[in-house]
Order: sequence, then C-alpha cells, then structure tokens
Amino acid sequence: MDISFNEEHEELRRTVRRFLDDRSDEQAVRNTMDTEQGYDEDVWKKMAQQMGLQGLIVPAEHGGAGLGAVEMMVVLEEMGRALLCAPYLSTAVLAASAIAEAGTDAAKKEILAGIADGSTIATVALVDEGADWGVGDVTMKATADGSSFTLTGKKTFVLDGHTANVILVVAHAGDGLALFRVDAGAAGLETSALPTLDQTRKLASLSFSGTPAIRISAAGDQTAAIERSLALTLIGITAEQVGGAQRCLEMSTQYAKERLQFGRPIGSFQAIKHRCADMLVSVEFSKSAVYNAGFIAAEGGEGLAEAVNMAKSYCSEAFFKAAGDTIQIHGGMGFTWEHPAHLYFKRAKSSSLLFGGPLQHREQLANRVGIS
Repeated sequence: MDISFNEEHEELRRTVRRFLDDRSDEQAVRNTMDTEQGYDEDVWKKMAQQMGLQGLIVPAEHGGAGLGAVEMMVVLEEMGRALLCAPYLSTAVLAASAIAEAGTDAAKKEILAGIADGSTIATVALVDEGADWGVGDVTMKATADGSSFTLTGKKTFVLDGHTANVILVVAHAGDGLALFRVDAGAAGLETSALPTLDQTRKLASLSFSGTPAIRISAAGDQTAAIERSLALTLIGITAEQVGGAQRCLEMSTQYAKERLQFGRPIGSFQAIKHRCADMLVSVEFSKSAVYNAGFIAAEGGEGLAEAVNMAKSYCSEAFFKAAGDTIQIHGGMGFTWEHPAHLYFKRAKSSSLLFGGPLQHREQLANRVGIS
C-alpha cells in the first residue's frame, strides 16, 4: 500500500491552513471557547459554503464532495494544529459517517444534505451513563410503540450534544443495535453541557424520558456499521492529535532558537536538544500510524481495526508528551494562561480519553492479534 499524498492532497492542506490561519488564530480560539455554543457561526457557514468542508465525505448525490478518509485526515490534521473550535468532528465525521454506514436511503437524503450545506449540526449519542466507549457496551433500549419508538435513559460525553439540532442515538431495537433520530427540543429530552478540561471541545450529557425517536437505520443489527463509523472517527481524532503535536514541535523549536541564556540559544543545550529530537521522532511516528490507518480505510483494506487501535494508543500518548515538553521548554512562561501551550496540553489530555484511552486501545489490539 502506497502511503503518500498527491498534489491535490497538499493543495487541500495549504488551502485549509490558510483559512484557519485567518479564522482560527489564538485569539479567535480563546474568544470562541469561552462561549456556550463553542463555535463561531460565521466561520461555520464559511467552512460549508466557501470551503465545502462539512460535506467532505458526504456522497455527491447528497450535496457533498464525495471524498474519503485520506482527505478527511488532511483536513482534521490542520484543524488539530489550529485548535479549531467547531462541531466538525461530531457533525461532518461521526454523524455523517454513521448515517452513511447505517442509515436508510431516506435518512441519507434527508440529513446528509443539511450537514453538507452547514445548516445541520448533528452528533451521535453513543456512551451510556456509567458505561465504556465500546459499541458493545451500549445497553439503552428503544421501546416500540406501533411503528414509532421512544427512548428512556442517559447518554454522556456526547460531542456538541447541547448545540446539535439532530441527535443520532445508538440503542437496541428488537433486531439488534440501531440508530435513532431525535431532534433538539423533543419531548422528554434534556441536554446539559458538561464542564470540561479542554474548553475548545464541548461535551454534553443527554437525558431521555419517553422521548419520541425515529429509527433511521436499516433493518437488522447495525453493530458492524456503527463500528466502521467509529473507526473513521478515530482516524479523525488521531489526525487532530498529530496536527496538535506538530504545532507543539514548531512552537518548541522556534522558541529554542530565539530564547537566549548565557549568551546562547537554549536550543544549543543538550537537554533542550534531546527534548526537541524526541518530540520530532514521536510526531513522525504518529503521522505514520495515522496515515496507515487512513489509507487502509480509503482503500477498504484489511486490518483497519488494528491500525486504528495502534494510532489512537500511540498518538494519544505522543501528543500529551509533546504538549508537556512544550511547556517545559518554554519555562515559566509556558505555565502561564497567556501562553497557548496550556491550550494544547488540555486538548491533548482530553483527546487521549475521548473514544477510549491508550490502555483500552492497546488491550483491544492485543485481543485482536491474539496476544492477550
């Protein structure tokens, strides 16, 4: 398998970086993360209408670009580098892929077009309260009432759950795991934003009390389809981690060249050299892990689950270490609120835990390859 980007991929990267340099600089991130909704509506509209980013992996027949995992990976790497505050991962990756994998033709036609044009903010409510991130850990059941359904229970750690206008709930039906649509403001639905370490990404808890829901997945157990969607989302978040780690490396090496101590750049000292060199190695290894998973997903090759487990485990720890070293290299200034290093440190920690931590993914990998 050839893991390399062509000129179109690189042009996409340059275009997205220019846009984010203009619309998601440090001050924009700080301003946006302090808002309740957690994103700038004007930036969100421009992303959809001028850049076509929300419809990146949406099929062309539903108003999207019809691109795949590699292009998505390029875009999310740049978004992670810029710490973009937007419901992109929840809407354009998690929800869009869940509908594409498990949704009926009618659901695809109805929801995907809204995601592509930026009018719909969607998310997937997967994790039951007190449960783990695995699809197999879902216990919520949908109660059939004739041809309709109701949901009762709680979901937590829902990306942008308090701002989404379409919520896709993973719950058990009579024939297995299924996907249900609940609109914001539905009867019996209560949403509550969760306090988060990383203010640049919003999470919510959702409570359902006899809430009416529409089944939008095809007949039969959709566990495999939802797992494929989750695998694509994991590629997305690990691409974000790579982008964040790369930015930490850039900030660290630039500061090491500029900061003088005893008449010399601190980058000339062995301790700083070693930190920067180790950071470079871990960033490059992270890229290899993510790109491998992304290209496997794009080509439909075997071993996607194992590749995703490796990428999430390695990139989570590499980003967290890079962010911590960035603070150390910047010295006392790196610990201050005024410096952006702490924003990357908090994003690194929260992203490490989101969709399962490194240990969980290593355990899954061990089970898959038979060494547990």
